[in-house]
Amino acid sequence: MRALVIGSGPAGLMAAEELSRAGVAVTVVEAKPSVGRKFLMAGKSGLNLTKDEPFGSFARHYAEAETWLLPMLADFGPAQVQAFTNALEQEVFIGSSGRVFPKAMKASPMLRAWIARLAEQGVSFKTKWRWLGWDGDALAFDTPEGKAQLNADAVVFALGGASWSRLGSDGHWAEIFAQHGISLAPFGASNAGVAQEWSAHMEAYFGVPLKAVMFRSGPYRSRGEGIISAKGLEGGGLYSVSRGIREGHGLYIDLRPDWALERIQSALEKPRGKASMSNHMRRVLNLQKHELTLLNEWARPLPGDPKCLAALIKNLPVREAKIAPMDEAISTSGGVIQTALDAELMLRAKPGSFCAGEMLDWEAPTGGYLLTACFASGRTAGRGAARYLGAIPAP
Repeated sequence: MRALVIGSGPAGLMAAEELSRAGVAVTVVEAKPSVGRKFLMAGKSGLNLTKDEPFGSFARHYAEAETWLLPMLADFGPAQVQAFTNALEQEVFIGSSGRVFPKAMKASPMLRAWIARLAEQGVSFKTKWRWLGWDGDALAFDTPEGKAQLNADAVVFALGGASWSRLGSDGHWAEIFAQHGISLAPFGASNAGVAQEWSAHMEAYFGVPLKAVMFRSGPYRSRGEGIISAKGLEGGGLYSVSRGIREGHGLYIDLRPDWALERIQSALEKPRGKASMSNHMRRVLNLQKHELTLLNEWARPLPGDPKCLAALIKNLPVREAKIAPMDEAISTSGGVIQTALDAELMLRAKPGSFCAGEMLDWEAPTGGYLLTACFASGRTAGRGAARYLGAIPAP
């Protein structure tokens, strides 16, 4: 029994884990010169593996995909991710917000330990092999030695979405799938920053964080942090509401979310004497220089009426907010739709071919939800492929 796993991110490696444990001969094929490149990039910010919270609350973060992903997450959710990481001798810890990280705070030790274990289980790796599509019953690849074909009894596709193309997720597979009648939802930027053209007044604040604010776009709200950058606004707080911007809603910032509108108005109505309005707002509201500059950037001339100014501080519109380009997004929405797959993630149009990870049409915020669903779907696809081969019994 021979299986191919195409793509070496966390979903692909998890599929290889399950297949090799079932006694299947597995080859992992990767287009880039080394494996797990996007996984390593995720580790640069600490490798947030999962979130330690009640399961029902955890699952709700997958929005309309919750029902689809629920059985996979029930089998391999936050607790199992932690146990799996610990079994790789990469001890984890839970931060104050419930986010789970390896103590090493990076991905490379975990990736090395995982690849070593897969090798011990007989998994082989081919790098610089880019999948070109199906050629009859074979799979065609572009390799350093030229065109090549591989045959397998089962294949798991874990080719990622369509962001961070330099790390391997370029979405090239979608056109191939579409040509074979596999139904896809179009890709869109998810967990993305905001593209913004700044005036010269903002240059002094590039790299300055926006803290203790609330971002809102349509039905999505976030108390996370943002960062002012040369390209616009970035950071976890923005990523959590980027779906709203993608769907056409405006972006608004509450600069004082812990203050009621009436409290802000009352503070602004205090006598300011000879102080300028900016100095007055800084004194009575503790607004920082970069926050005052943002007010002027997007709402100048500021209203003189305290009630109108208070409303603006609570609901500052980000002028002409546009979601950052898809290739700069952390992840993407869209991909293979649920009806194109069976419960074990096998393509209905291609028996013996399975899909996992960000290839599937789901999205989730950062904070451990993305990686957990990649692990879980990779496990489901790997076990489904092993069952298809008869290597493990039917459930």
